Amino acid sequence: MLYALLYQRMGINFFRYPSTRILLAAGFSLLLSIWLGPAFIRWLRRMAIGQEVRDDGPAAHKEAKQGTPTMGGTLILFCATIPTLLWMDLTNRYGWFVLIILLGYGLVGFIDDYRKVALKNTKGLPGRYKLLGQTLFGGVALAFLLWATPYSTELALPFVKPSWFSPDIGWFYIPFALVVLLGTSNAVNLTDGLDGLAIVPTVISAGVFLILAYAAGATLSGFNLAEYLQIPRTVGAEEVAILCAALCGSGLGFLWYNAHPAEVFMGDVGSLALGGALGALAIVTKNEFVSAIIHGVFVAEIMSVILQVGSYRLRGGKRIFKMAPLHHHFELSGWPEPKVIVRFWIMSVLMALVGLASLKLR
Repeated sequence: MLYALLYQRMGINFFRYPSTRILLAAGFSLLLSIWLGPAFIRWLRRMAIGQEVRDDGPAAHKEAKQGTPTMGGTLILFCATIPTLLWMDLTNRYGWFVLIILLGYGLVGFIDDYRKVALKNTKGLPGRYKLLGQTLFGGVALAFLLWATPYSTELALPFVKPSWFSPDIGWFYIPFALVVLLGTSNAVNLTDGLDGLAIVPTVISAGVFLILAYAAGATLSGFNLAEYLQIPRTVGAEEVAILCAALCGSGLGFLWYNAHPAEVFMGDVGSLALGGALGALAIVTKNEFVSAIIHGVFVAEIMSVILQVGSYRLRGGKRIFKMAPLHHHFELSGWPEPKVIVRFWIMSVLMALVGLASLKLR
């Protein structure tokens, strides 16, 4: 909105550049999140919107985290969406694709949280209905992407130049992309079990996709970054970097109140939405496979659950981990919660660096 007013109508050239608007979106979302945070948390407490800790989690969580305000993801989504609408070129359809996923998956998570908190249904929305909602929003968004943009259904592989091998899978891309969206969304949801554990890797991933989106779409004084790096070119992807910046800013602002000991949790409204957005960013930037590296912490968490369930069913009740997801295993192994959190953050940084390194190792 401000981009259209200040540049397209008033002709102020300063706002023409995505780099300028990336900084503005990041700063605006960060300050907005920190400013609104205290009032939002007070409102959650007044409405008695507190976390219901499940009985199958670590026993220490029951006393320490029970009743902590939840659904803080609503604040993240608000503080990311407003700067995006202000500073992104609203004619950019790649940006709308990511926003559809972000807000659609956020709605699914909101319904789940509402059932847990307001209706006192500790199980929330049944898993099959959550998957159905995610699939519906994902399918609509992908249909929009393929219909409204010149998006390529070719696949790019990490450490492999597109000129060497980039198979085009046509309409099979939709089920493939749905797996990326659902897998990433639910992986972030499973990771969100400790104070600040999910939000920092999310911010790191969003920062990496900011770089990837800018590189895929930007042309600097005639210099084509995508061609130089030998990555798939997506004209217009640089505008999506503004949304990435807003996610980084709002996520850091939320961390101000979510750091240990947490004053608020994001809930499913945050984790499902942010995970879906990260999956959508991987799709827009043609980094569906590289995202498995960038999201290494999230992948490890969801794989630990899959392996634990598989082992329990196939090996007569035997488990691989003391508890899944993986962060609970380390808690029950004697690691203090802050140590688990910080070490997972460090691993997230390392995996992000490996993902970025794949740009040049092609």
